Amino acid sequence: MAESRRVAVIEAGPSGLVTARELQREGHRVVVFEKSNQLGGLWVYNPRVETDLLSLDPNREIIHSSLYKSLNLPRQLMSFSDYSFDCAENGNRLNFPEHEEVLKFLNEFANDFAINELIRFNTEVVRVAPVDFGENRWIVESKSEELSSEGVFDSVVICTGHYTVPRVANIPVIGDGPSGLDICRDIATVAKQIDHVDESGEVTFLDGSSIQADIILHCTGYKYDFPFLETNGIVSVDDEGRVVGPLYKHVFPPKLSPCLSFVGIPSQGIIFLGSELQAKWIAQVLSGKVLLPSEDDMLADVEDHNRQLEEAGIPKRHTHRLHPHVMEYIDWIAAQMEMPSLDAGLKEMYWSIYKCAREVGYANYRDLWVFDNLAKLSL
Repeated sequence: MAESRRVAVIEAGPSGLVTARELQREGHRVVVFEKSNQLGGLWVYNPRVETDLLSLDPNREIIHSSLYKSLNLPRQLMSFSDYSFDCAENGNRLNFPEHEEVLKFLNEFANDFAINELIRFNTEVVRVAPVDFGENRWIVESKSEELSSEGVFDSVVICTGHYTVPRVANIPVIGDGPSGLDICRDIATVAKQIDHVDESGEVTFLDGSSIQADIILHCTGYKYDFPFLETNGIVSVDDEGRVVGPLYKHVFPPKLSPCLSFVGIPSQGIIFLGSELQAKWIAQVLSGKVLLPSEDDMLADVEDHNRQLEEAGIPKRHTHRLHPHVMEYIDWIAAQMEMPSLDAGLKEMYWSIYKCAREVGYANYRDLWVFDNLAKLSL
């Protein structure tokens, strides 16, 4: 008989929603903590920006979503395995839906699988810690409208994403007044060449040349950040916020598995489906249907992964990047549950999009990529 556990899921973005569904399907008792007043995570568009543009002030008001207005992806790559993303405008199917359609899709998903009733909205998790180290239960402390509460759970699944805390380029800025700090905001595409930025807006390069910049953009990405998680150093994020570890297959900390796990850590993958398969794996491990390797074997696998990256000359910051091994990763997780490999047509679509984006640029591929050639997918 499958084991039923009380499981806390932290946040109700796409990863949290599909995780809640998979846990519930396995008979687990699920509580989803969501700090905002609606589900959707990243896909809840907010035009506001933080008052501290460098996000250095810990007491600042945090704008959770980093979604920019034009962000969109092919709907076929945003479907779950048994819940397709179909949307239309004036009877025509939208290949690249806007964020409003994505949020609508996620709300429909939550309604159809009765996930809303599992979610505690406006409830921020402020602390997750073992009841006692060595004991497989967790304290989850949360707050809602200045009221704090604690609950004890058998397992915790962290689905907070990694697009909230920006990574700021370490570039000297001359002048620490308001102008200097404003200029330091959002440095990006020429970060490797910048020597320093003057408070007047002059950007000086290493070769001695300089330009006057009106606007400087940071495109340096975001950090992994779990300020609520207390594991006594067992799980940590490196100084630059680029690596979470150790994590077996980007999901389970070997020493704390299976009672602590993460969904949505990898980058450059098929995000919705990848999160779904991670969630299925976690749910079936918790119910006892699927077994994990020993702690030592999982740690050895993590070390082997890191060694392979080093030998291939891949920087440590790409530890969680799946590309170009996305399909192998997805198929491996599916195999743990004796599920079939990813559909060949979906694989073809992924590589077609990637090739097109590389050839014409990510800003233009949506207009040039021909869906008619892949109409046979019928997704």
